[in-house]
Amino acid sequence: MPCLLSETLGSMQRRSPTPEADKAPISGEVVSESPMVQGTGWFFSPLWSPRSKTGGRNFGAGTRRNQVEAWLDDHSDFTRAYFSRRPSGCLCTLDFPHSPRPLAPTIPKTTACGSGEGCLWMVGLLAGGLGQMSSLTELCEGAVMHAGELLEAEGASVSLLKKDCAGRSNLEEVIALTPLRSLSESSLYSHALLELVKGIMRCVLATGSPINLRCGSEDPRFSLDNDQSSYIRTALSVPIKNHRGEVVGVTVMINKRNGCDGSLPVFTNTDEKVLSNHMDVLGMVLDNVQLYESSRQEAKRSQALIEMAQVLSREHHSFEVLLSKMAATIMPFTHAQYCTIFIPSEQTLATKEKTSFSRVIHLECEELGSTCQVYRREHDISDIDPSFAFRTLTSMETLNVSKSCEESKRSLICCPVRNERSEDVIAVCQLMNKRSRDSNKIEAFNRYDERLLEDLALYCGLALQYAQAVQITEERRASIEVTQEVLAYHITAAEQEVQALQEVEIPSAESLHVLDFNFSGFSLPEDLTTQATIRMFLDLNLVQDFRIDYKSLCQWVLTVKRGYRNNVPYHNWNHALSTAQSMFAMLMATEQLQNIFTRLEILALMIATLNHDVDHRGVNNSFIERTHQPLAQLYGHSSLENHHYNLCLFILDNTGSQILSGLTAEEHSSVLHVIKRAILSTDLTVYMERKKEFFCLANKSGISWKSEKQRDLLRSMLMTASDLSAITKPWPEQKKIASLVTMEFFAQGDKEREEFHIKPIDIMNRENSTRLPYMQVEYIDEICYPLYKTVSKMFPSCSPLLNGCKKNRENWMHLAEEAGENNGNSSSETLDTLEKVQKEAEAED
Repeated sequence: MPCLLSETLGSMQRRSPTPEADKAPISGEVVSESPMVQGTGWFFSPLWSPRSKTGGRNFGAGTRRNQVEAWLDDHSDFTRAYFSRRPSGCLCTLDFPHSPRPLAPTIPKTTACGSGEGCLWMVGLLAGGLGQMSSLTELCEGAVMHAGELLEAEGASVSLLKKDCAGRSNLEEVIALTPLRSLSESSLYSHALLELVKGIMRCVLATGSPINLRCGSEDPRFSLDNDQSSYIRTALSVPIKNHRGEVVGVTVMINKRNGCDGSLPVFTNTDEKVLSNHMDVLGMVLDNVQLYESSRQEAKRSQALIEMAQVLSREHHSFEVLLSKMAATIMPFTHAQYCTIFIPSEQTLATKEKTSFSRVIHLECEELGSTCQVYRREHDISDIDPSFAFRTLTSMETLNVSKSCEESKRSLICCPVRNERSEDVIAVCQLMNKRSRDSNKIEAFNRYDERLLEDLALYCGLALQYAQAVQITEERRASIEVTQEVLAYHITAAEQEVQALQEVEIPSAESLHVLDFNFSGFSLPEDLTTQATIRMFLDLNLVQDFRIDYKSLCQWVLTVKRGYRNNVPYHNWNHALSTAQSMFAMLMATEQLQNIFTRLEILALMIATLNHDVDHRGVNNSFIERTHQPLAQLYGHSSLENHHYNLCLFILDNTGSQILSGLTAEEHSSVLHVIKRAILSTDLTVYMERKKEFFCLANKSGISWKSEKQRDLLRSMLMTASDLSAITKPWPEQKKIASLVTMEFFAQGDKEREEFHIKPIDIMNRENSTRLPYMQVEYIDEICYPLYKTVSKMFPSCSPLLNGCKKNRENWMHLAEEAGENNGNSSSETLDTLEKVQKEAEAED
């Protein structure tokens, strides 16, 4: 008979919907428990045959003769093979003519399977009688009672094959040795007799063939004592096989009652065939019941997984409540009375030597008829036996125990909860006392229960990791807040400094020379550098336009100054002041720029220039990424520039330095966006990517600066022009700055040689110190000169920057020529190249 597995699920949806998974909420919520089998008449229904004449009907709802006949017609091979091997006592006498369609059998008029044309029990079973049975036990009981009556046996028993936790197959008694008529119940349940019946069944299981014990005392395979032989005269045992020929169980019949001639009644070959035929049908039905049960269990497991995932996805303020709800989810599915989660102590997790549990989460499921309630019970660790949990924690494997004693019977299963990253056991889940569906007896947990508990363990592991991650995150957030408090305290200017700057009279721009493109920060005393910064904000009317509190401005300027590291030779406060002054000089000298940019953009540019290198470490982005510093892990690209921007925000938000507090929310968001874009544009890789676009824009006539994209490009180029403005300063200052830059670069090169054992690039290689003039000329030709040339072309008032750049190139070229005369041919070739570049640049001018 064909297996119907491939279409089982579809029929279950139509005939008997999958029972909804049991819910087990905590604190008294009631859930219903679905019955084991609601109806399995569809297992051999014509609905499953594509050639069936009654395929569209709902099989099992009152169908009988016509559907059985249709099914037998559609499965002629089975019908022919089945009835051809049936004995006359339980055989439908059929005539198969030489036509494609076999003759349909007729339903017998008698109820006895052995005297009519067909077996009413089989027909009823195939026609949907199974749907009237509520359990597997009732199905097997009906089969052995019917077969026992046919064979006139005094007693019968059925055992089915079941796999244990280790995957071994064992016989499990489903129908105990049951008296059918004359044998006394006390005799049937004697220990000696039960052991003999078990021996017969094991023999049948081992051979897969029937055993007909016609004289128990003379059969050499069994040694019967007087007690056994007095109760067992004859026995017939046959295997129960599925449609694949696999043994799924064994049945045994004891003592045939009637003898025709007064001799010892024995089970005949016909009896053996009758019993085998009935058990074949039972085997096929059991196989399909198993398929149905497997699909039902998988549906339950899927529902349990969904419910546990939903519990995990919700926000829980208590970790123990989270675990409790997940544990309560699977308890009704497994019919467990108790569920306990053991959480090891921190010492156990750390040392793995002395095993102990710090706390337990204990739940109890109370069944009330078809409903159940799950309660969380408060228990101390000393109140619960942790021995099996200890074994599981040590072995790190699932443990399934079925334990019997005189006082009680207990079933228990433990599963380790692992940390998916470290594979360490971080908890143990335990289920105890599985209650039978048919009674309140305790039975062993099966493989489905193990899988559900392992699923729970997996989700508990995720919950533990989630809780630990949340805890770590909260701790780190608190640590960051503490660090920020410490940073704010140390970076914030002292009250005396703020008050002194606030009260001092700020010199004019002319006296501070901040309007001059040749401004030098080295010539100013330290206190005048902050005053010069205040003067630039005042002269641009930023304080008045944006209602900046003057004291806040003084504290902000002093705090930014403190944000630069004094031990960095070049990228320090003097460089920040020089960059801001260059931007200020371009804005003040070029009215067109003040018309192009909005007032917010000008404010953002001044803030950005002062903060564009705050907390610079004296190394570049490449070194930070190569050394895997936290900055590289935090930002990924433009690490320094992103760090400068974030520290700029930190200072702007610092109490007493909030110079943007007078802006609206929209203005505040807008100015921060411009500040970020401006600071990030000081990364030279950004300049190299965008310079071609800017140079092309400069060659166009009638540029529309209303476009935000074009203004952003212009702001980016002006930031770079301000950042590199040291190359435009008078020669004495240019040489001094070049020396500071070289000192910083060579220090990084030394670190690269020592830490990575690599040769630094030329500009950072101390061994190339004599080539500094050549490198300076290359730097001007490739980066600086094209930029200042384009800016001066667009805004002629900025031409002092270009002129200063040209003069410094000439001075560096002169030094290169002097070095070339001392070093010979190689230097002469370099000079020729530099001369060629210079002539090309002059030709373009």
